[in-house]
Amino acid sequence: MEYFPNVKKVNYEGPKSDSMFAFHHYNADEVVLGKSMKEHLRFAVAYWHTMTQDGSDPFGNPTNIRTWMGATPMETARNRVEAFFELLEKLGVEYFCFHDVDIAPEGNSLEEFFANIDEITDLIKEKMDKTGIKLLWNTANMFSNPVFVNGAASTNNADVFARAAAQVKKGLDVNKKLGGENYVFWGGREGYETLLNTDMGLEQDNIARLFKMAIAYSEKINHKVQFLLEPKPKEPSKHQYDFDAATTMAFIQKYGLEGHFKLNIEANHATLAGHTFEHELNVSRCYNALGSIDANQGDVLLGWDTDEFPTNLFDATLAMYEILENGGIAPGGINFDSKVRRSSFAMDDLIIAHVVGMDTFARGLKAAAKLKEDGFFDNLRADRYASYQSGIGASIVADKEDLESLSDYALKNNEIKMESSHIEYVKARLNDYLV
Repeated sequence: MEYFPNVKKVNYEGPKSDSMFAFHHYNADEVVLGKSMKEHLRFAVAYWHTMTQDGSDPFGNPTNIRTWMGATPMETARNRVEAFFELLEKLGVEYFCFHDVDIAPEGNSLEEFFANIDEITDLIKEKMDKTGIKLLWNTANMFSNPVFVNGAASTNNADVFARAAAQVKKGLDVNKKLGGENYVFWGGREGYETLLNTDMGLEQDNIARLFKMAIAYSEKINHKVQFLLEPKPKEPSKHQYDFDAATTMAFIQKYGLEGHFKLNIEANHATLAGHTFEHELNVSRCYNALGSIDANQGDVLLGWDTDEFPTNLFDATLAMYEILENGGIAPGGINFDSKVRRSSFAMDDLIIAHVVGMDTFARGLKAAAKLKEDGFFDNLRADRYASYQSGIGASIVADKEDLESLSDYALKNNEIKMESSHIEYVKARLNDYLV
């Protein structure tokens, strides 16, 4: 069965094309700064929003029309694999990501769940071998099942902790089976509802214990994989321990996880934390911990995870600039953790939305490359921090000064000259790179 019969293959047709099923800006083989767009962008499709999201919201029933629904949960799961790889091939996307519960029903026991995972991943592996499509990362869903109501690794119940560990072990086995390049932890319930009955120290110690178990097991099965932590401040938990990039890096450093863990940064999570996407990427890069990104966008007027497909060129450009400054994103990628709007309920909207997201990041890449070639930000910063290139400033950064010497200097220096940033002009010039 063909699930997307209206689309044969999405090809690059250029910016003058008016086709919904063509790339207007993403040309996979176009070379930008010495690498093809495909190499720079490493696009991935998220299984959860693409294959399991039904268009429902807290105020309305499902709207999505999906032709892969079968008579049983396992028949639906098998059909989804067929449809998913058809979608990937028609988009020309080479990577994908999934949670364990996305691909296989949980059934009535953990044993049945794992058996279902084995059957579906056998089918996925056949498709991967046939198409050359690769697994960017997988993860265990340790937040949806009611047993995780009080967390997974941070739970107050040791039996639940053991259940979480079992899912992580299975996830790593699957990652090795499918040749995954990364493994993600997203602590959806790793936080607290109230501090009144919470032992925060024990909960965070236990999260670190699970992470160290994962590192040890990956080494035991001889599958060295890049582990990623994904920050998010809230929702579903009132307060999650991986609030933002800086908080998560503090956790990584406290428990000595550097060298094993980097960050998977999501745009919408940055919004919920009160940050910009480029801020979270820059913080990660400053710690040498930018591992991968989830490409979407939130709505600043709404206080929840809307996970819209990215269309904001300003944000995409600044995100791609951070990725270029990082020397690339591999072995991570740009995963579309995005869902179509409730009114975009047709099957073909899944293809259209990904085309739009890929075009947005392609435009962002080209604009960021031009900014980098022109030294736009480098020149701004060099001028702004010029006082540290000579004289007392150079002496400060060379660690040759102390409080006494600087006090002596300041007392003799009665005239401090300040320079305007002309920030409005800077933003106007930045706009010129976006069109």
